[in-house]
Amino acid sequence: MDLDLEGNAALVTASSRGLGFASAQAIAKEGADVAICGRDADRLDAARAELDATATGDVLAVQTDLTDPDDVSRLVGETVDTFGGLDHLVTSSGGPPSTTFLETEDREWYGAYDLLVMSVVWTIEEAHPHLLDSEAGSTTCITSRTVREVVDGLLLSNAVRRAVTGLVKTVSREFAPEIRVNAVLPGTIETARIEELIEARVDRGTYDDYETGLAEMAGEIPLDRIGDPHELGDVVAFLSSPRASFVNGVSVPIDGGLLRS
Repeated sequence: MDLDLEGNAALVTASSRGLGFASAQAIAKEGADVAICGRDADRLDAARAELDATATGDVLAVQTDLTDPDDVSRLVGETVDTFGGLDHLVTSSGGPPSTTFLETEDREWYGAYDLLVMSVVWTIEEAHPHLLDSEAGSTTCITSRTVREVVDGLLLSNAVRRAVTGLVKTVSREFAPEIRVNAVLPGTIETARIEELIEARVDRGTYDDYETGLAEMAGEIPLDRIGDPHELGDVVAFLSSPRASFVNGVSVPIDGGLLRS
């Protein structure tokens, strides 16, 4: 299916690896100009090189700390200056530490809120006037299935990410009809983040080893496997596109049927 994204400009945050990168890659393959960002300069350069190898549009890479509002402003500004505008925003972020309530210090709560919520708020604020100028403005926020169903050991994600889906639903009504806003809720998808979570559970004694943890995670999923990042990226590209022109204010699980409701 042609998603009719050729010639559009997109910004995908936290996109030097993982789900953000997969989303940027899916959008770039459709012919859009894509800006990516990340904290690690070497990883960002590698991601840009990989995108350049398959993209038909232009690729911009901007080293960015999403917990710094000035950095976010600079990121959006460089994207708009380079591409001449902005049509699609995709927000993502790294995950907070795997922890339990009694292990968590106050400062970690504040850090998780800046990482998971304020980074989205600041990016949407900066992007809004530019998306408003577009004839195809869209925002897609990558969150987690933890906004619907808590996961043991992911206290901060369970508690804090829910603010993002509330934000998505609210601004999808405020910004309509000019800008569509949706969210995706990834489940167990094979990224470095999943590796970190399994290793943390091995350390806690939940799993005997990494392979056992991976098998047990897959066994919980009705499709009997964990997901591939590109499966999420394709959905993000679709939601960004005119093919999803009547989709607004929804949160789409991408989890192989793991969520129970």
